[in-house]
Amino acid sequence: MKRTLSKMLVASGLLLGSSLLGVSYAADVIVSKPDAAKGEQLYANGDAARGILACASCHGAAGNSTLPVNPNLAGMPHEYIAKQLYEFQSKDGATPVRRSLDGANSVMTAIATPLTDTDIKNVSYYLSLQKLDYEKAATASKEASMERGQHIWRGGLVERGVPACAACHGPAGAGIPGQFPRLAGQFPTYIAEQLKLFRSNDRSNSPMMHDIADRMSDSDIAAVADYAAGLR
Repeated sequence: MKRTLSKMLVASGLLLGSSLLGVSYAADVIVSKPDAAKGEQLYANGDAARGILACASCHGAAGNSTLPVNPNLAGMPHEYIAKQLYEFQSKDGATPVRRSLDGANSVMTAIATPLTDTDIKNVSYYLSLQKLDYEKAATASKEASMERGQHIWRGGLVERGVPACAACHGPAGAGIPGQFPRLAGQFPTYIAEQLKLFRSNDRSNSPMMHDIADRMSDSDIAAVADYAAGLR
């Protein structure tokens, strides 16, 4: 009886861990620790033999991007980064769930598709260990829309069924590991672009975010994106 109960508890624990991560690769991440050193090598140098570009050329040293079109990745939860890389991929001609405007493949599709499961685990783990340089990170710059952005972030738009962004991304924009990304210090133009891609469903990897963005105007998006960038 005790042995049966023990097995049931172990099985329940494994199921709970997998459901919290919410992605197919989660169990593998748990049982085999990724290699941060190999992740750093791939991130910094790529792999020319396999046609894999260095991630650092777009996302900056240690994931601190200097280009607003490319997001900061330093310190992001490895589960979140890995999920996005999988969703950029196009395997056997399948349409990626993360696409660019008007359904075109993102530039990330060509970069992510050659990556193996091990590559993705390693580079995601490496980035999760890095620190975002908040002194150089993006911040809010539009004083005129600050109050509107704060209102949406903290309280949402009740009349349109838009929940408070802070409910999922946290009061300080730190996100929730494995579920919702950090937005504090992210480029406001990048945040705004992603909200519009969610709204158009060109980025179709989060039905919840599509429903939220679909109820927001361009000015709502611009205001909350700028406010989020300034959170610390």
